Amino acid sequence: MNALSPPLPRSRSGDGRSLQSVPLVAQLLARNSTVRRNRQPRKSRSAYFGRNMIQSTGFWFCGLTRRPQFPLLLLLRVTCHAVVSCLLQSAAEGRVHLLPLSSNKSSHVQSYCERETKLALSLDFWTLSSENLIAVLPVDPVQENYVRKVKNCIFSIAFPTPFKSRVLLAAVSKEVLEDILDLDVSVSETDDFIQLVSGGKIVSGSVPLAHRYGGHQFGMWADQLGDGRAHLIGTYTNRQGEKWELQLKGSGKTPYSRNGDGRAVLRSSVREFLCSEAMHYLGIPTSRAVSLVVSDDEVWRDQFYNGNITKERGAVVLRAAKSWFRIGSLEILAHYGELDLLRTLLDFIIQEHFPSIDVKEPNRYVDFFSTVVFETAQLIALWMSVGFAHGVCNTDNFSLLSITIDYGPFGFMEAYNPDFVPNTSDDERRYKIGNQASIGMFNLDKLLQALNPLLDLGQKQIAAQILHQYPVHYYARFRKLFKAKLGLLGEKEGDDELIALLLHLSEITESQLQELNIPQQFWALKTISKHELFPTWVSKYILRLKSNMNDSVSERRKRMITVNPRYVLKNWMAESAVQKAERNDFSEVRLLHQVLRSPFQKHSAAEKAGYALPTPSWAKDLRVSCSS
Repeated sequence: MNALSPPLPRSRSGDGRSLQSVPLVAQLLARNSTVRRNRQPRKSRSAYFGRNMIQSTGFWFCGLTRRPQFPLLLLLRVTCHAVVSCLLQSAAEGRVHLLPLSSNKSSHVQSYCERETKLALSLDFWTLSSENLIAVLPVDPVQENYVRKVKNCIFSIAFPTPFKSRVLLAAVSKEVLEDILDLDVSVSETDDFIQLVSGGKIVSGSVPLAHRYGGHQFGMWADQLGDGRAHLIGTYTNRQGEKWELQLKGSGKTPYSRNGDGRAVLRSSVREFLCSEAMHYLGIPTSRAVSLVVSDDEVWRDQFYNGNITKERGAVVLRAAKSWFRIGSLEILAHYGELDLLRTLLDFIIQEHFPSIDVKEPNRYVDFFSTVVFETAQLIALWMSVGFAHGVCNTDNFSLLSITIDYGPFGFMEAYNPDFVPNTSDDERRYKIGNQASIGMFNLDKLLQALNPLLDLGQKQIAAQILHQYPVHYYARFRKLFKAKLGLLGEKEGDDELIALLLHLSEITESQLQELNIPQQFWALKTISKHELFPTWVSKYILRLKSNMNDSVSERRKRMITVNPRYVLKNWMAESAVQKAERNDFSEVRLLHQVLRSPFQKHSAAEKAGYALPTPSWAKDLRVSCSS
């Protein structure tokens, strides 16, 4: 490869291995390992499951910097042996994750293939481990839980704070439980499960951690941020050999809580639970939501920062991701000159999550950057393809694995408006939907600045070229996605013009369109048809469709239905669910969760609820802020 030629982006998959050990938490690990080796019957579970817990919220700083401008495109709303090997390895490490026995079968007569298909029916033989992280990455030597400036570490040990009042399970994701965590959904009905997902108890093998990171918030360096109300309770390795990090959000204070109380409120927790799962089923890389619990604990919030402080209910979401490291994880280390630690963290991330990159390769950090640039461009193009505005695109909310994380004041655009801002806290409209692509480049530039101390001159030049390729990656994916939405095949001159006015055409016939006879049910299309250029666009579109080779109307419509969602989580839908949940009626939370698992298919209950219709009049002025 030419010394100045940007490397091709590499894909991520697979697992890595630990690099070194850290003695700080050796006693904790030894204690937990002993517990695992001497597992007690269920009746003695409390002897090792619980311990005293400790309480975090942070608010974003405001500011604005100049950013590159992107031209805007118009959009409307947009085999057994492998498992055996894994189990044998887990057993050797003292980390068996599947329930080995059913109630009427001996493990001596149960084959490995039979065991592979079993899901755990309780938490008795289900464990988490923090070892893969703290065996490599240094932990804060101060173990007391008070707000402070933390240096020269990646994590602080911090235990969740249990709720004082009753805790109710509002919703649970059966797919995440069974497909990712190897737990039968019936486990969610047990008290052990409620205690675990609310922060009331810590499972064996877990050393709860709060992650230290910094970041640029609204364009300004905000210094130390960190997990102010989140606890990483451990890593689970499932029967497919996948590692998933489980994190409680809203579970109490940590050293990074700043002036916050460590809690999340019900309204924001409902939104995060629903949207993270909805994004997954839309085909967009995202963290996953395991469960949502709500308490009667009082949490006080000034929702719109106008002095109107009101009492709300505390809630916790258990969420899962392959990793929670973000751009800010590296920025804080570079900012304070902790370059050895920066190198250690980068090598760990590469080895764990970027296996196509050789951790001993001198250009590994450039290869890493190339991959993140490429995949971030893909992610934001996907956001735009469904009209999703994140709302708070700070560097501390941008995953190094290029997945959507930290759902706050997000919103789905209903009609095209490049100035759509879902976050009322964003006074300067920095994170309006039309800016998301350019903000992605801004954040990647901050990532490059964090990497620069570890790069030589030639590597810096290559990395700069890689960053400049970001718009190319973005537009290539954007164009591909939107052509699919319009049912276009092949390449034709003028395709970009058609994409510039995205219409929802998956069900309407060509004849209805050509005659401008648009039924009321296609309300979004009917709205856009009022534009003076609409007839001209329709003529060009019809002509372009006729150039599709070996295509038929029925095949085109089938394709388009699979890429144009009928349902997305609009703010009014989430708000309706929140209002009912405040009264302990979780029926709409569960209905939305079910509907959004199949967003491209008609759902009778969803149609009855009006989820495919325009926003109802009562919700026209709904607002969402950073307060949660």
